Amino acid sequence: MSNQKREAWSRREFLARTTIAGAGTLLGWPSRLIAAQSQRETARIRLIQIPGICIAPMYVAETLLHNEGFTDVQFIKKPSTAFIYSSLASAETDIVMGFAPSFVIQLDAGDPIIVLGGVHAGCYELFGTDRVRAIRDLKDKRVAVPELGSTHHIFLASVVSYVGLDPRKDIQWVTRPPAEAKQLLAKGEIDAYMGFPPDPQELRAKKIGRVLLNSAVDRPWSQYFCCMVAGNREYVRKNPEGAKRALRAILKADQMCALEPKNVARLLVDKGYTPNYDYAFQAMKDVPYGKWREYDPEDTIRFYSLRLHEAGMIKSSPQKIISQGTDWRFLRELKKELKA
Repeated sequence: MSNQKREAWSRREFLARTTIAGAGTLLGWPSRLIAAQSQRETARIRLIQIPGICIAPMYVAETLLHNEGFTDVQFIKKPSTAFIYSSLASAETDIVMGFAPSFVIQLDAGDPIIVLGGVHAGCYELFGTDRVRAIRDLKDKRVAVPELGSTHHIFLASVVSYVGLDPRKDIQWVTRPPAEAKQLLAKGEIDAYMGFPPDPQELRAKKIGRVLLNSAVDRPWSQYFCCMVAGNREYVRKNPEGAKRALRAILKADQMCALEPKNVARLLVDKGYTPNYDYAFQAMKDVPYGKWREYDPEDTIRFYSLRLHEAGMIKSSPQKIISQGTDWRFLRELKKELKA
C-alpha cells in the first residue's frame, strides 16, 4: 500500500475500515479468521482512559471490540497512569494497556492480574537541562516525576540503577504534575523530567531541554516492550474467550496505529483523548507501534524483573513473576490466526 493511498483516506473512510471486515481487508487477514465467534461469554468490557496517548491502540480498538461481540464497551476515566494498575487489581477494569515494569511490581505485590501480551516498544523520553549531559550526571540532581511509584518514576529508577546509581539515595525526586514539571524544566528549576506522550513531542516542539534518553531508540530499553496488555485475573479465568477477543482487537488497533498515524491522531483529537493534533500525530510516528509479533513478551518481563530487583523495588525472581503472572496462550493462538 503506497503512502499516497494511505494519506488519501478520509477520516470517515478510516473509521469505516475499523469495522471487523474493514480491518481484515486493511491488514490482510482472512475474513473467516476475524469473524465474530458464535458463543459469547460476556458482552461487557471495561477499559481505562488516562491522560497520555501512548495507549492509543486501546482507544482505536473501541469499534473493533464492538465487532468482536462486546456490546457494552466502557472506558473508565482516571486522572493519571497510576489508576491503570489499581483499577485492574480491584476489578474496576477488565483489560488494560499499561507499562510493563508497573505490571511486574503489581505481580511482585501479589495483585490479581495476568499479563497477556505486548503491544509496542518505547515511548518514554528523559529531558534534561544543560547541567545534565548523561544519565550518570543525574546523581544528586532534581528530577521531576508525577509521583513516587508512577510509571515515570519506576522507569527512571530502572534506568539509573542500570548505570550504577541508587534511585533511593542518588536522585532528588521532585513530585509535580506534568504541566508544572514542564514549566520548571523550561525555567531550569529542575534538572530533568521523564515525559510520556504527548509531553515529549511538546517539549521538542518548544525546544525545552534536551533528550537524554529515548526508550524507543536507545538500547537496551528499545529492545523490549514498553506497553503490554494485562487482564484482571478473575475476569480472564471466567472469560477466556472474551480475553482473547479483547487482545485481538487491541493488536489489530496497534497495527492501525502503525499504518495510519495521521488518521489515528485525528481520531484521538476528535474523541477528546488529547487536544493537540500536531503533538498526537508526532507521537503516533515516534512510538514503535505494530511490533507485537517482533518482540518476546516473556523477555520483557524477565528484563524488567531484573532491573526492578536491582533498583530494590521488587523481591520476586523473574521466573516467579513469569510463572505466576503471565499467560501467553491467547497471544500464541493469535499469532497463528492473524497472519500478515
